[in-house]
Amino acid sequence: MKTETISKAQLLQYWQGQRSLTRRVIDAFPESDLFNFTIGGMRPFSTMCAELLAIPVPSLLSFTTGKIEAFDEIPKFTTKEEILKQWDEDTMQINTLFNQLSDAQFQQNFVLFGQYDLKIHQHLFYFIDNEIHHRGQAYVYLRALGIEPPYFWETF
Repeated sequence: MKTETISKAQLLQYWQGQRSLTRRVIDAFPESDLFNFTIGGMRPFSTMCAELLAIPVPSLLSFTTGKIEAFDEIPKFTTKEEILKQWDEDTMQINTLFNQLSDAQFQQNFVLFGQYDLKIHQHLFYFIDNEIHHRGQAYVYLRALGIEPPYFWETF
């Protein structure tokens, strides 16, 4: 008999909870600071958002179709509204594509972006960890700007 520690649905719920919190962090930024504010040589948060948008949907498309695409994190946004609109569209696509993955696929290796050879579940954990890492940087930015960031535990 197979036992699960966490279900596929619970993993997706956790991931989308993290994305919801990151969306609130993006929204907390004044537009100019989202694109221009930096500390200690780190990138502006808008550039980090471009990276966060370049990973999940293209990766899930690769997992579900087998088609390998090159990684492209070049920022394509000039306003906070554009970032949030894409974030919301990607949230819906993630739900659809994630649910197309079979349980067996989570244990299969996949060479993502033609470079990163890991099991699909390891890629998914990286996506979540990477987002949390960049959101932490955004928290530092917001605090330096005198803005109280959303509580980190409010992911649902």
